[in-house]
Amino acid sequence: MGPDDSFDAVRAIADAILYEGYLLYPYRRSSGKNRVRWQFGVLVPPVWAQVRGLNGAGVAGSAESWRQQTECLLEPAGETAIELRIRFLHQQRRQVLRRADDGTLSPVDSLQDGPRLELTFDEAVPREFDVRTSAAELLAGEKRVAVTVPAGAEREPLPGGQVLIERAALRATAVVSATPCETPFPLLRLRCRIENDDPSTPADATREEALRASLLGCHTLIAVRGGAFVSLLDPPRWAEAAARDCANEGAFPVLAGEPGSRDVVLSSPIILYDHPRVAPESPGDLHDATEIDEILSLRTLTLTDAEKREARATDPRAAEIIDRVESMPPAALSRLHGTIRAPRPAAGPGSVTVAGVEVSKGSRVRLRPRLTGTDPQDMFLTGRTGLVEDVLLDVDDTWHLAVTVEDDPGADLHRWYGRYRYFTLDEIEPLEAS
Repeated sequence: MGPDDSFDAVRAIADAILYEGYLLYPYRRSSGKNRVRWQFGVLVPPVWAQVRGLNGAGVAGSAESWRQQTECLLEPAGETAIELRIRFLHQQRRQVLRRADDGTLSPVDSLQDGPRLELTFDEAVPREFDVRTSAAELLAGEKRVAVTVPAGAEREPLPGGQVLIERAALRATAVVSATPCETPFPLLRLRCRIENDDPSTPADATREEALRASLLGCHTLIAVRGGAFVSLLDPPRWAEAAARDCANEGAFPVLAGEPGSRDVVLSSPIILYDHPRVAPESPGDLHDATEIDEILSLRTLTLTDAEKREARATDPRAAEIIDRVESMPPAALSRLHGTIRAPRPAAGPGSVTVAGVEVSKGSRVRLRPRLTGTDPQDMFLTGRTGLVEDVLLDVDDTWHLAVTVEDDPGADLHRWYGRYRYFTLDEIEPLEAS
């Protein structure tokens, strides 16, 4: 499969990343949550970032920075072709203008003309830039690519005025390089560094002004032909040291596409697991914290007519959400509630044997979560101790332990609510006999 086909296969999850946090429920401009915009992958102008100490040192992209760096591992094979697709949102201002009796136009916060409501608001448009190269080219020297978007403006006529849409220019640079790793088998460390080069935003600009010259929701797709990527979450033993040495800033690269495939990497500003996907039951993006579709859909249905009207006027994507939820048939909404992927309770005595120790409800265990195929947040629980609340068997006859973390101040609440952490037997270490 060629790089273009590979990107098509991961577009759904990439789009979910691109628009994550774009608008939050209740999708209205007046909501406080939608007055502080753009939560992830924001590459701001460098001067503005540096005076605020925004240096992008963390892995996840929830902190703003002027740069983003992806490092991943690639096994070359023959003539290795590499394609990168840099994707981000470009903010634009929709300013409503009212026409006076003498024909002059003046900016206003909103304009009501019959059933149509127009609001002044900042929206965004998607941008993509492709970089095509090869392992041989990168080993000979780094490749620098200018990422530029010119300023622009359009006008939309309205019966009582018009909407002025304005975008500032964007300037950035992508630097792609590759270096051999000291491993027993051929392995390359592939690096893509994206830097905001905006020269015009002053250090004392407001955040709103800086965002107009920023890359929003920035992430990178990387495809290879004639080679394969190595998982950084679950590398083969011979590549473990090389995986640990990868330095990622504001980016978290994971394998993407169908499970088992290794020809595409998604470098996301959000921590993910290998081969992430959108739930097949989801009817469309809701942009809200990798959403729980049923809850947000039901909550959206409770909005008043006035609130829905404001949401539709806030942004075209908000209007799409309102229209989709209102037209969702009962069967589609039911699917959001009825999908079962959780384990089922074990039959019998409710105990299993791990390393010669019987483990059952009430047993204490030490947590050793694996780094792939599970919740990526579980990695932060390594070495912590937990209390087994239940022993479960899933539909594939795999044993799981439902666990509460012992030093979690919310453990009693989780126990009352039945909200547990789930681990397979190879992810726990018994601390005592049951």
